[in-house]
This record gives sequence, structure tokens and C-alpha cells, in this order.
Amino acid sequence: MKHGKNYRDSIAKIDRAREYPLNEAVEVLRNMPKAKFNETVEFSARLGVNPKHADQQVRGTVLLPHGTGRDVRVLVLTRGEKEKEARDAGADYVGSAEYIGKINEGWFDFDVAIATPDMMGEVGKLGRILGPRGLMPNPKSGTVTFDVSKAVKESKAGKIEYRVDKGANIHVPVGKVSFDNHKLLENIKALMLELLRAKPSSAKGKYIKSAHVSSTMGPAIKLDMALLLNELR
Repeated sequence: MKHGKNYRDSIAKIDRAREYPLNEAVEVLRNMPKAKFNETVEFSARLGVNPKHADQQVRGTVLLPHGTGRDVRVLVLTRGEKEKEARDAGADYVGSAEYIGKINEGWFDFDVAIATPDMMGEVGKLGRILGPRGLMPNPKSGTVTFDVSKAVKESKAGKIEYRVDKGANIHVPVGKVSFDNHKLLENIKALMLELLRAKPSSAKGKYIKSAHVSSTMGPAIKLDMALLLNELR
């Protein structure tokens, strides 16, 4: 794969063999050559779990203190009085049958789908469509709930879902390169604390084997996990 000049210039700014303290990694990342858009900053980690085992699945949500920097489009699948509650909370799309029909026809102009429990008989049939896209409402992530107002406001404020993939990796957006260092550091630390809290009791050995931060168009910067874990204690 041939990389552009910005990527090559960015690579030149980092020592690929070094593990960076988090504050230095963020500083280096933010001073790399900029793309023509506001790049997303991503945190990734390789976990010491076996995702094939149900008791070693790592999944949950975290409300980032400074949000993700994205304008999150929220769809609420509900009916009756909950429709007004969803609209009042700031949901972008609210309804039931009409939106279920649109999704079946290939409409996905939303980032988060929330459903009230009474809708799940119908929404459940969308699993094969929404599941692979990470958009299926789920009680564990707080997106199947009667507390529609809270769910909408948290989604808009920067609540994100994390989930270990088949390779035992986590990839999570933690902000934008336009964020200052302080905001990125606080967001990453909030995510790390949540990941540590979510450690399965059956996981043996080293839990977080490695972690990196990167921007959309830039190279990954490896973090010094011993230092980071000390900072979180």
C-alpha cells in the first residue's frame, strides 16, 4: 500500500520501536501534518481475552467527558407518548413502522438507534440488517429502554459503545484532532478506566497487552501501558 506525503511525514515524527507516555503520544499526534478535514482520534487496544468464550466478552458503554466531536444523529423507535419525550430530548428521527420500513429498504442515515422495550418484537426482525453495522438497539448498551430522554441525551453528549472483536481488539473513537490535549487525555483515561472495570473475572494473565492512539490518516503511536496504568491508580 502506498501512503501519501502526510503519512510519510507523520511516520518520520515517531519512533516505531518506542512506547510513549500518553501525554507525549497525544502531543505528537496533534502535531502531525493535518489532513483537509477534522480527523477522528482513535484508541485501540489488544486484550488478553478469548472472545470465543462467552464469559470473556468485553462490551459496554462509556460517556466521554468531552464527547467525540461528532454530531450524533439519533433514531428513536417508539410510539405513543414516548415520541414526544424523544423529540423533546433532541432525537433526530422518531417513529415506528415508517422507520422500520425505511431501514428494510436500506436507509441508515443515523448513528445511534434507541428503541423502547415494547417495540422489540418488530425491531428484533431488523437484527440481520442493523447487527453487522453496530446499530442494533441493545439493553446492555442502554439503547433498549423506556427512559428515552436519558438515552437520547447521553448519545448526543458522547456516550459510545465498545466491544471486543474476534481478534480480541477494541477500537474506539475518543475525539478529534481539533480537541486540545487536555480533552483527549481525559477522554482516553475515562475509556481506560471503563475497560479496566469491564475486565472479565475469567481473564488470566495480562489483560491489556498493548494500546495505541492514531488519527484517521496517521500512523499508530504505541502507548507505555505501565505508565498509563500507574496514572490511573
